[in-house]
Amino acid sequence: MTGVEQGAVITVLMLALLALRVHIGVAMFAAGAIGYVWVSGLAPLLNYLQNAVYARYSVYDLSVVPLFLLMGQFATHGGLSRALFRAGNAAIGHWRGGMAMAVVCACAGFGAICGSSLATAATMGQVALPEMRAQRYSPRLATAAIAVGGTLGILIPPSVPLVIYAILTEQNIAKLFMAAVIPGVLATAGYMVVIAIIARLHPEHAPPGEKLPIAERVRALVDVWPVLLIFAVVIGGIYGGIFTPTEAASIGALATGFVAWRSGGLKGRGILDCLYGTAAATGMIFLIMLGADVLNVFFALTMLPKELAAWIAGLGVPPIGVMLAIILIYLVLGCIMDSLSMLLLTIPIFFPIVMGLDFWGLNETSKAIWFGILALMVVEIGLITPPVGMNVFIINSMARDVPMIETFRGVAPFLVSDFARVALLLFVPAVALVALKL
Repeated sequence: MTGVEQGAVITVLMLALLALRVHIGVAMFAAGAIGYVWVSGLAPLLNYLQNAVYARYSVYDLSVVPLFLLMGQFATHGGLSRALFRAGNAAIGHWRGGMAMAVVCACAGFGAICGSSLATAATMGQVALPEMRAQRYSPRLATAAIAVGGTLGILIPPSVPLVIYAILTEQNIAKLFMAAVIPGVLATAGYMVVIAIIARLHPEHAPPGEKLPIAERVRALVDVWPVLLIFAVVIGGIYGGIFTPTEAASIGALATGFVAWRSGGLKGRGILDCLYGTAAATGMIFLIMLGADVLNVFFALTMLPKELAAWIAGLGVPPIGVMLAIILIYLVLGCIMDSLSMLLLTIPIFFPIVMGLDFWGLNETSKAIWFGILALMVVEIGLITPPVGMNVFIINSMARDVPMIETFRGVAPFLVSDFARVALLLFVPAVALVALKL
């Protein structure tokens, strides 16, 4: 049996384990270990594992992950999500569909200090869902707006998946963060346009709210200054070369923790809950990374990535056709696994293929950054598409009286905006890369 055939068999085994609801990290580790023994034997596997854990977790850049996760925990307990939603609602809540737009804006703002889509969706769901119910928003639009807004958590920097991508592909974290800003703004604007269209076509889904006095609106906007300041310091400091991403994450976590302390969010078990939440999320991410390492080293032994890249190059398919196939694969994988797992599983295979092709005359660095943002945007879509749609599952757990199919129907119009944005970035890489030249 050839190496490619062995790789295919192990891939099927891993998918079978996922179908049996085995944790993605364990499934990748088990499949990779079995494949490693199959190709090289047990002793080489044990020798590899002696150093694999240290080699992976001793990477200095990985310290960014728990720090950004801690920022998100502090922001959640500090009430920043509520302040963001209140500010957005005060500014545009009196528009038809304005409260749903405020949710999207609040998700974008919270994503700027969180870096996790699931955390953004869960936090904003707790804050916004009761308010939207009280305003008589349709359950379909209310749950869908929070679910799609939550996807901005991994697109608006800082983004944990972008950090992982940077480490896997040896790219500059600061450049990836800057390249994600414009696509993130476009995503936010696109979702707001969709809400405006829905509100015009189906006014019963999105009734207008009460217009608040100017003084109250200004007060609500002033309350979000800590978020704006933290984002400016973290992202501006990274891009300006004042400090490294790790140093920026440390400062951001400290500043967010101070805001949470001032608001009283760390009283009682608050600080312990933040630390526990950070440790649990970090442990899950690191377990998935270890599993992906074992699986990918097996793929390397079988020469699967290299053989696949050579095979695709020999087909004579235009590079854009190859990229469309990769996008389609991501959309399918998004139906069965989470965003981080998809990136860890596929980047070692897809990245060499992409780097071996010519896309719009981009140099190596620009192509790597462009592909990273494009992959992240497609992965983001997987968070709201059936049958898994992790963000939809989270919102459904908070609104159990709303059938999940109803939320998926509400998400459908937003997917049009997502696909349009992906197409724009695919054919106009400058959408992401122009920020690197500013």
